[in-house]
Amino acid sequence: MFTLFKKEINGFLNALIGYIVIIVFLLVIGLFLWVLPLEFNLLDFGYASIDGLFLLSPFVFLFLIPAITMRSFADERKSGTLELLMTQPLTDLQVILAKYLSGVVLVIFSLLPTLIFFFSVYKLGLPPGNLDIGGMWGSYIGLIFLGASFVAIGIFASSISDNQVVSFIIAVFLCAFFYMGFELIYTFILSGKTGLMVQSLGINAHYSSISRGVIDTRDLIYFLSITGFFILLTKLSLESRKW
Repeated sequence: MFTLFKKEINGFLNALIGYIVIIVFLLVIGLFLWVLPLEFNLLDFGYASIDGLFLLSPFVFLFLIPAITMRSFADERKSGTLELLMTQPLTDLQVILAKYLSGVVLVIFSLLPTLIFFFSVYKLGLPPGNLDIGGMWGSYIGLIFLGASFVAIGIFASSISDNQVVSFIIAVFLCAFFYMGFELIYTFILSGKTGLMVQSLGINAHYSSISRGVIDTRDLIYFLSITGFFILLTKLSLESRKW
C-alpha cells in the first residue's frame, strides 16, 4: 500500500499536476487577498485578519480537488490498468486508501505555503501579533478536513466513470452540493428544527464551526463519517466490476 501511495504522489509531481494545483491555488488566493480591490483585500480592509483565505479556499477547492482526483480511477479504467492494479497483493480498500491519502497529502502541501500569508498579516498587525491565533489554527484544521472530504468525493466520482471530464463534473457537483446545497435548502425552503437538522448535514456548517477555533467532536465525527461514506461507496463501485 505504501508503495502505491508513493507512486501516486510521484505521479502527481512528475506530471506537473501537483505543482500546477499548488501554484493555481496560491495565485488565486493571493490575487484576492493582496491585489484585487474587493472585500477580501487585506491592505484595503485595514484589519489584521486572514479570514478571506478561509472563506475563499473552499470555493477554489471545489474545482482544484476534482481536478486532482479525476484521474485516480478513470484513467486506470480507460487505459485498462485497473484490472492489473487489482491483481496486486492489495485489497480494494488498500488501493482506495493509497489514492485517497495521496490526494490529501497534496491538499496539505498546497496549504503549507499559505502560512506566508499568515506571517505577513501577523507582522502587519498593530501591534504586531494582533491576530486571532486560535481561530486561525481552527480554520486551518477545518480546511484540511474539508479538503479531505472533497478528496473522498472526488475519488468516488472517478471510480464510476472512465472519462476524466465526466468524473470532474460529477465531483464538482457533489462537492458543491455537500458544501452549499444543504445550506441553501435551509435558507430558502425549510426552517425551524427541521431546517437546522438539514443544515447540519452540510459541510459548511461544520467547517464554520471548527473555524471558530473550537474543535467539537461532533464536527470531527461528521467529517470522518462523510469521508468514510464516500470511501465505502468507492469500494462498492470497484467491486461492482465483479458482478
